[in-house]
Amino acid sequence: MEKLILGTKHFLQDEDGLAMVEYGLLAALISVAAVLAITNVGAKVTTTFNTLCQKLNNNTAC
Repeated sequence: MEKLILGTKHFLQDEDGLAMVEYGLLAALISVAAVLAITNVGAKVTTTFNTLCQKLNNNTAC
């Protein structure tokens, strides 16, 4: 029984797996931020190209 209690204490105090979880969460956060930034920039570029196209075609649809 004492061996079980010592093993449980050792398992609860072991922090080796926590670093991997933290790195995984950090990678997920960076990925979400990158997707949001790329989406935002893509929308702005599309708007800019559409405006330029309309100006070049005398306000006709592109």
